[in-house]
Amino acid sequence: MNRLWSPWRMQYVVGEKPEGCVFCRAPQEDQDTENLILLRGRHCYVMMNRYPYNNGHLMIIPYAHVDSPLKLNSAELMELMQLVNVCLEVLQEAAHPDGFNIGMNLGAAAGAGIKDHVHMHIVPRWTGDTNFMPVLGETRVIIEALEQSYAKLKPLFDCRCEPFKPPKAEG
Repeated sequence: MNRLWSPWRMQYVVGEKPEGCVFCRAPQEDQDTENLILLRGRHCYVMMNRYPYNNGHLMIIPYAHVDSPLKLNSAELMELMQLVNVCLEVLQEAAHPDGFNIGMNLGAAAGAGIKDHVHMHIVPRWTGDTNFMPVLGETRVIIEALEQSYAKLKPLFDCRCEPFKPPKAEG
């Protein structure tokens, strides 16, 4: 018998499910490491996906609680797309993937797990990373702990975040 060990899932299964939007709550807390927030911008932030499709699965999330990119203003949309490029640079440097899946799932019918708060997914891919596990076992194999991935990625985001920080107040 084969076993897939993923004890971190138990926290999600039996853990308390807080009320409200996780994407609105996370940046309000002063717990970026615990919340897996890698970069805070003026209009959006970058967060690791706690339940990733693949190692290095990132999300770019506007602070605005809207369910569609149609409801974002031009500054929010511009920063979101600029942060896509930052994520690509960081993931290329840290993980050397062979490709990426980038996109949004808008609405429950499209597979959105959190349908009320729009967010962009960046999923690094490697040739041969698709195997029988997701198809037959309905299971994804993640080869690195989230904390290890965070520790590897955070310094690479830190050195790129200056253009996205709000200007300092004068006086």
